[in-house]
Parts: sequence; structure tokens; C-alpha cells
Amino acid sequence: MAVEIWRKPRVLATISMGNTWLYGAIAKGEFPAPIKLGERAVGWRRADVEAWLESRSSDNN
Repeated sequence: MAVEIWRKPRVLATISMGNTWLYGAIAKGEFPAPIKLGERAVGWRRADVEAWLESRSSDNN
């Protein structure tokens, strides 16, 4: 089964946060770290982003 990789614009649109928040949360360990796709490219596993979203929604219930 192929792993779906999301690039930063899709991640930001999905989580409704900005670039500064994203990298701050990664540095604090509060958001999944990206995976390196190439010399100048990173992405996030879709499953990691969706799991983070699910954990946020369960924290608010």
C-alpha cells in the first residue's frame, strides 16, 4: 500500500494554521516532523497529519 505524502500547502490548508505556527509546533514536538523527499523538498505522511487532527478533536471533547 502506497503512503500518501502531503506537501506543505496542503498540510497548512488542512490544519488551518500558518507557516510560523507549523514550524514552531514541530520544534516543540507538538506536530509530526516532515520527511525529507529530496535535497530541497519535504512532505508529511497523510496518516500522521490526520492522526494529529484526530488527537486535537478528541482533546476538545
